[in-house]
Amino acid sequence: MIAEIGHFAMTLALGLALFQAILPMAGAARGEPRWMKLAEPAAIGQLACLLVAFVALTNAYVTSDFSVRNVVENSHSLKPLLYKVSGVWGNHEGSLLLWVTVLALFGALVAVFGRKLPPGLKARTLSVQAMIAVGFLLFTLLTSNPFERMIPAPLEGRDLNPLLQDPGLAFHPPMLYIGYVGLSVVFSFAVAALIEGKVDAAWARWVRPWTLLAWSFLTAGIALGSWWAYYELGWGGFWYWDPVENASFMPWLLATALLHSAIVVEKRDTLKTWTILLAIMAFSLSLIGTFLVRSGVLTSVHAFASDPDRGIFILLLLAISIGGSLALYAWRAPTLTAGGLFRPISREGALVLNNLLLAAAAGTVFLGTLYPLFLEVVTGDKISVGPPYFNATFVPIMIPLLIALGVGPLMPWKRGDLPQALRILTAAFVGAVAVTAVTAVAILGELGYALIGFAVAAWLVGAAATELWRRAKPTSRVSAGDAFGRLFKLSRASWGMTAAHVGVAIVVAGATGTTLLTAELITKTRPGETVTLGGYAFTLEDVTEARGPNYGAQRGTFTVREEGTVGGGQVLTAERRVYVASGQETTEAGIGSSMMRDLYAVIGDSDGSGGYTIRLYVKPLAPWLWIGSALMVLGGLLSLSDRRLRIGAPVRSGTASATSAPAPAE
Repeated sequence: MIAEIGHFAMTLALGLALFQAILPMAGAARGEPRWMKLAEPAAIGQLACLLVAFVALTNAYVTSDFSVRNVVENSHSLKPLLYKVSGVWGNHEGSLLLWVTVLALFGALVAVFGRKLPPGLKARTLSVQAMIAVGFLLFTLLTSNPFERMIPAPLEGRDLNPLLQDPGLAFHPPMLYIGYVGLSVVFSFAVAALIEGKVDAAWARWVRPWTLLAWSFLTAGIALGSWWAYYELGWGGFWYWDPVENASFMPWLLATALLHSAIVVEKRDTLKTWTILLAIMAFSLSLIGTFLVRSGVLTSVHAFASDPDRGIFILLLLAISIGGSLALYAWRAPTLTAGGLFRPISREGALVLNNLLLAAAAGTVFLGTLYPLFLEVVTGDKISVGPPYFNATFVPIMIPLLIALGVGPLMPWKRGDLPQALRILTAAFVGAVAVTAVTAVAILGELGYALIGFAVAAWLVGAAATELWRRAKPTSRVSAGDAFGRLFKLSRASWGMTAAHVGVAIVVAGATGTTLLTAELITKTRPGETVTLGGYAFTLEDVTEARGPNYGAQRGTFTVREEGTVGGGQVLTAERRVYVASGQETTEAGIGSSMMRDLYAVIGDSDGSGGYTIRLYVKPLAPWLWIGSALMVLGGLLSLSDRRLRIGAPVRSGTASATSAPAPAE
């Protein structure tokens, strides 16, 4: 009965979404305030219905109701409670229910917190948001019903994919979905603005908090997925340019560009049509990611579905939403009034360069991800595009972007002086050179690319610190003591921008060390034997049998000491798990972290005579990947907590110089 209530609630949500999509839009066109106001209760009611449906499906998982087909195919009575709950969204049907629930949540948030929005813009935005919901609810109800019954009900389920039975994957999809679907609000604002024919600084101030919220959660979701791949798959890497990884990375790149572009619209009333296009394309890439994951065209541990019929339905949704919005853009964008002029050497110019490089980076990822699919459709040939392509195309675009990231915040609006900005950054440049020299000595001149990576990271940290100090000490008349006091009075947005930029630098350093300076060894050894790698001695102490709630495991215990030392050491535990229901095997790496490196061990197959294949890594700066990612998310949330961004308060002009006035995070 509970499953039927959930199904009915989804159907009712579809009816409310249709109502919300039609009447408020018509009311805005006719100037009918009562019709426009209907969008708010409809959005809240739609959320209430979908929450009922989501709770109903969660109940089926928690109680192991094997009369529901979705539970049978993705759960097992022996699963721990956390993975029963995460199983709700660890499959195609349940993930779509989570998607539309989050979509409705964002619509309801706009309805509740958008009190200062102009009525027409608010009604149109909620109407467009409902149109997206109609498409996904139809798709879910017609092709992917999570409440379908199985009669007769089996006694046991088939279990969730063992790779998904992990804390990282329990929270990774919800984080990503908040990011993906958060961009839907920005998309809805953009389409509503095109329909209305008005884009101004106020519109940019309303859009930026939603973009920042989506960007923060998308960053957290990508970082969680990377962390999971690092320790769960046992291959020692954190990013493989997997097509489904790229599906989340492409909208992140354009959302980053959108954050910076919206600043120009807000501050200088220019780049309007470009910002609208970024808003449309960022969410469009989210939809393309949905198509890749659920259409069956890709095979990946991340992919949810392999039904081409569903892919055709999603392709139709893509054609309507992306094609329709781009057609509207082509029609209405030329009518938008142009903004103020600026010189190429200015903060606007730096932000334009930022946008162009981010868009180019997203284009290279898009091409590398979809080219094999296009080629297979046209010629039937199957090829794969892997890390060599992305390293050769993406990295060269990122290096000038990261260098420009240090200079841009120090440039004044409208017109600037590049030599003056570079003089301000002398300390940052000296710091970057010093770090490069120290690194060159440490690695004996090897791996020149690593030197570039560390130099860029040091440059970014120095530039971010310099920019923050300039905000606290805008003129020579302010003493150093007063500047230190003013540092703590700067806006949260200023601190958020600095934290995000420093986080990027730390991620760059971590990726450089982990990718280019890793020591790796694959060998066979017996319990009691020791092998050395990267200045560390790894001893396989023993291999024992262990049991978990729904799996059996072969557990290898390693002791790791620095070469030449006796006693003590760090203990690593690695496992090979075999799950009871499916018989699938997974790897749990043993990882010992310190601030400067990870020690990484994986236990493999037995050779039948007491020996085991082991894989060992020493990975310099690997923890910096997660520290930097966390700092980026913290920076985004700090900026979001700034009152000016949260309520869209107007920014006064003419009261302070561009270098002295704290500005929202960039």
